[in-house]
Amino acid sequence: MSIPDEICTQLAVKFTVLFPHLDERQRRLLMAAEARLLGHGGIRAVARAAAVSETTVRKGVFELEAGEEPLGRVRRPGGGRKRVADLDPGLRPALLALVEPDERGDPMSPLRWTVKSTRTLARELTRAGHKVSADTVAGLLREEGFSLQANAKTLEGGQHPDRDAQFRYLNEQAREYRDAGQPVISVDTKKKELVGDFKNAGRQWRPAGDPVLVHMHDFADPQLGKAVPYGIYDLAANAGWVNVGTDHDTAAFAVESIRRWWHSQGQGVYPRATRLLITADAGGSNGYRTRAWKLELARLAAETGLTITVCHLPPGTSKWNKIEHRLFSHITMNWRGRPLTSHEVIVQSIAATTTRTGLRVTAQLDINTYPTGVQIGDAEMAALPLTRHTFHGDWNYALHPQPAPTAPAARAPQTPARQWDQALLSDPELTGMTHHQLEQLTRTLTLDGDPRRGRPPRLTFPEQVLATVLHLRVALAAEPLAVLFDSSRTAMHRTLLKNRRLLKAQGIAITPATTPPAALTALQSRVLALTGEPSNKIKTTC
Repeated sequence: MSIPDEICTQLAVKFTVLFPHLDERQRRLLMAAEARLLGHGGIRAVARAAAVSETTVRKGVFELEAGEEPLGRVRRPGGGRKRVADLDPGLRPALLALVEPDERGDPMSPLRWTVKSTRTLARELTRAGHKVSADTVAGLLREEGFSLQANAKTLEGGQHPDRDAQFRYLNEQAREYRDAGQPVISVDTKKKELVGDFKNAGRQWRPAGDPVLVHMHDFADPQLGKAVPYGIYDLAANAGWVNVGTDHDTAAFAVESIRRWWHSQGQGVYPRATRLLITADAGGSNGYRTRAWKLELARLAAETGLTITVCHLPPGTSKWNKIEHRLFSHITMNWRGRPLTSHEVIVQSIAATTTRTGLRVTAQLDINTYPTGVQIGDAEMAALPLTRHTFHGDWNYALHPQPAPTAPAARAPQTPARQWDQALLSDPELTGMTHHQLEQLTRTLTLDGDPRRGRPPRLTFPEQVLATVLHLRVALAAEPLAVLFDSSRTAMHRTLLKNRRLLKAQGIAITPATTPPAALTALQSRVLALTGEPSNKIKTTC
């Protein structure tokens, strides 16, 4: 006799309602009771309605007829299938040996250079004699405290020993400028952006199923190219200025961005400013080693009448620059998920950036061209109105509002070396000390240095001391000093290093000049005259 479908349907509904509240034994007993009520064919009908095997229903019938007392638990003690990790004690140690960090693991392991997915680990364990599934591997890893981990950007590379001291010095400078009502700006170049229908990270609200369609591949459009946003962030005013370039990210572009900020915004906010402090990264178009950066700043100082001081962040700390998290991060969030289809879209998106703390941003398009590979010679660098600070003069320096050098139309005729008046080099205006004080310094260092040792030097010891004083006092580099003293660049580098050690051993400090002496103009003319001859040409770098 077959059981009607209506009864099976009613049983299925009953089981669906009751089963979530019963354990396994109680479910079996319920199904057994229903099967006995149905009579012949009841076991098959109940099994179909409960979606279980007929064996499970028969087991329940046997338990019901036996009249056993409740066990108080689902299974008898020791019942159920044993776990693979319990049956195979060596499984867990073998798994941990495969997933431990590479620097501690077996260097010959086949998984050292492989993505360690649970399937890969299960396959490797099975090959080693531990038969296991990927799901079991995942469960064991979770029990051992493992989880999927991404890379974390926290390592900064080699840390400069003066990193913290430079940060303290930079903060002191910024506080002094701010308290005096002088402008302090943070500058940097934002990541270059592709212009066109390209994917932009992030999401924005749109009708469901209607995403913005963009190109599959990120190949720059030859007509639109890339956008180069250079930012200036005014720390006191909480205001940003972004110059969006269409050419190269060069030092000339960086300084032009600062120039535009000053004439359009800074000059109005700081009408009485006489100084400007710039905090910048150690590398890039505004790096501390970039000669063109200093040359362009000297021209800006001459144009604006401002004394421009630059304090660079220590190497490897560019992400600590305030412009990164006070301006650039908000710009990125503002245009997230939106293709930057044109330069106009980029400019308007940047200008629309605001924050609840009152950030205001101005953006402007810069279509000028900025050639790369511009060479700045030693003579031009020697003539810059630049003074270096006592603490890390390579990172901290000032450019004064004197006319910046321009490339001469024709070089002056060479002046024979024998006509050069060496007395000009010991001018008190350049050395910062009288002739008697310079002689006394030379005698002091002679007693300590004993210049008579080794091979006779090309320069006399008084000349070596004078070159060192000029290097420390007016920031003359080794290259122009080698020209002025008729020496080689290598010998001058060695001389400066030796005499700086002697000065330090004696506890003698040469104070840098606060403003460039006027006598530097004569030295510049001399260097230009001597380096005009190909045989005397000094190698230049940009």
